[in-house]
Amino acid sequence: MPTPEFITTLRKKIGHDPLFLPGVTAIVLKPVPEGAAVWEVPQVLLVKRADNGAWTPVTGIAEPGENPHVTAAREVKEETGVDAEAVAIIGTGTSGPTTYPNGDVTSYIDICYRMELTGNENPFVGDEESTEVRWCSVAQLPQMSQRFRLLIADAVVNLRHPTKFRPRLGYEKRVRG
Repeated sequence: MPTPEFITTLRKKIGHDPLFLPGVTAIVLKPVPEGAAVWEVPQVLLVKRADNGAWTPVTGIAEPGENPHVTAAREVKEETGVDAEAVAIIGTGTSGPTTYPNGDVTSYIDICYRMELTGNENPFVGDEESTEVRWCSVAQLPQMSQRFRLLIADAVVNLRHPTKFRPRLGYEKRVRG
């Protein structure tokens, strides 16, 4: 999906100046089947970004007036064809600033959700934002940013122990005292 129209309109007014936008990260997990071996781990849905070649979970920008959990489900469907819904908040934090090739500078306030499958689970490249889409074992992730590794690990903890889980506040490592 190209740059949302509301951002294009804003950029006409502010140029390349820093812009702070609402974003989501969608961690779609395929749980281990009932009766599987004890050492088996969930799979996570990942996309290989077209702009920088990085592997990430699905991410996206909320449209004006759109609830973030709806954004997460919409972005997963648009980018991968997979049907999923947000079931838990994994964390919140900021990312950026990022300077894009055209000179635009953007930071994001991000809400990360754990997503559950609700229908189609066979991914495909759904738009020009990605060059590949696939399920990966959480034990064998491709190279990716530390932030995404932490969020995926947190989503697995939330899946396995939802009543004991506390969402991440900020995307730096947790320090336990």
